[in-house]
Amino acid sequence: MRSIGIVITDGVGYRNFIMSNFLQESSLKFDEVNIYSGLPKSTYENESQLQGLKNVRILELAIFIEPKRTWFFRKLKEVAHMVLHKTHYGINDNLQKGYPKTYTKRAILIRVIYAIARFFHSEKSIKRFEKLQFKSFKNHRVTKECIAELEKNNLDILFFTHQRPPYLTPLLFAAKSLKIKTSSFIFSWDNLASKGRMLGNFDSYLVWSDLMKRELLYFYPHSKEENVKIVGTPQFEPYVMDKYQVDKDFFYHKFNLNIDKRIVCYSCADADIGRNDEIHIRAILSFIKKSSKELQLLVRTSPAEDGKRFELLRNEFPEICWNFPKWNLTRDNHVEGWSQRVPNNEDVLDLKSILSFSAMSINMCSTMSLDFMLFDKPVINTVFGNKTNGLYDDQRFLNFEHYKYVIDSKAVTVAKNKDELYEQLEEALNQPKLRTGFRKKLIELEISKPLEGTSKRIVDALIELSE
Repeated sequence: MRSIGIVITDGVGYRNFIMSNFLQESSLKFDEVNIYSGLPKSTYENESQLQGLKNVRILELAIFIEPKRTWFFRKLKEVAHMVLHKTHYGINDNLQKGYPKTYTKRAILIRVIYAIARFFHSEKSIKRFEKLQFKSFKNHRVTKECIAELEKNNLDILFFTHQRPPYLTPLLFAAKSLKIKTSSFIFSWDNLASKGRMLGNFDSYLVWSDLMKRELLYFYPHSKEENVKIVGTPQFEPYVMDKYQVDKDFFYHKFNLNIDKRIVCYSCADADIGRNDEIHIRAILSFIKKSSKELQLLVRTSPAEDGKRFELLRNEFPEICWNFPKWNLTRDNHVEGWSQRVPNNEDVLDLKSILSFSAMSINMCSTMSLDFMLFDKPVINTVFGNKTNGLYDDQRFLNFEHYKYVIDSKAVTVAKNKDELYEQLEEALNQPKLRTGFRKKLIELEISKPLEGTSKRIVDALIELSE
């Protein structure tokens, strides 16, 4: 009997591992599939990918709110990790951004944490902080519930689909206490070179690419190379699944688009870093109005928000077509409310249609650049803000290590002002295949495996790691 535990943390994990082929492959290779969900159990009730899978069981995890002592050592661990690796621009950017400007009680504690981490930030110190963090919640009610639940199932491996959320630490502690093998998928392409410490050490890791494997072994030097498996990512697998076939006429009709005009798609960033979105949108619209070409603008907002911040822009420019991602909020009593937004099948179809039928992508250094490149579409990154011009400094993201690979690849163009944007729009419209070769090379670098068969590779890797 083979048994696996799968930890789904949030809406993105749900999309990647529930709406792909991962569950079907898991149910074929494992006799028991246990989903430990950070989302409400009701979220799964109407999911078609679960139909007919009789060996899949869903358990809703209790919400873990960190005690103050736990928070302190977890924060200290994360800051120490960032201090250790502050020579990397993205990590240092987050380190500086996290330093408090006020003197509230919490801000003072964070200042203390930064002071400690300044002197104690070796791997040895980080492990000591993690040990104190885990010790601080070992007798917590949620931890005891996790241990009791895992004891009921003779798991061969517990697979975390995200390596960072701190509210999952009791589950990881429980698995370690019961000597259950643990594995984690590295959630996103920027998580290693830009973010803080993982929630803990895992026995093995699944990564997107050779590049990500090198990064993991660098940032986590105690990891064993043979326990880091390159599998690609299920994030893009729906694009090659028969279930998500799209129809051009239906798409144009649904969004009231003119089939005789080419679509320029702008993808918004999250509200906290997409503060120049409106400026970028206005610049694109200005080009469209001046252009002799037949063009139309489609804006897709971030799934992490409801799009209300664009209401004035929508009223001013009714000609803009909007796609508000259909990510429904499953509950609002969670420590990380945004994580409880979950997509439906319609949104996957909408996104795939946009990727299939748009002429190009414009975004601010988003993962959406990869989405569009998979469909061989030109990509322009708009970053109009810097430290001196009064706009939100989005040009700093060009220095993040994971995105320097993108810039250096020449797979995208970068527009730092309206004039550059206009030039790059002309290139994308007149020579859409000019950078095809660069795009293919970047995809090979970032996603080292084909989209087809991604879920099967992941499951096969987990079986190997569980033995």
